[in-house]
Amino acid sequence: MKIDKPGKPLPVNPISEESARSTTHSKAGAPPPAAQQPGSTSVSLGSIATQLHSMESGMANTPVVDSAKVAEIRQAISDGRFEVNSGVVADRLIATVRNLIDNQA
Repeated sequence: MKIDKPGKPLPVNPISEESARSTTHSKAGAPPPAAQQPGSTSVSLGSIATQLHSMESGMANTPVVDSAKVAEIRQAISDGRFEVNSGVVADRLIATVRNLIDNQA
């Protein structure tokens, strides 16, 4: 299987730091907070960023592979007990392709 590069490059939206600051302050209609010192930058993350950070922390502690399940399948293959259900494989492959097509639309 060959994986091609995406057809379109990612969009680039160059915004300078100064124009972003002036836009933020002009929209808010208020002067910059007095607690900030000249030349400092303040960043505030929303609740979604906090949720993503907690999810990332939880996922970092979860193993990527269930080694017990791998050992069980390996033993079943070596014993000749492992059977591939081609109907299930085909159904899941079709479902995956449908999801990919739906996501492109």
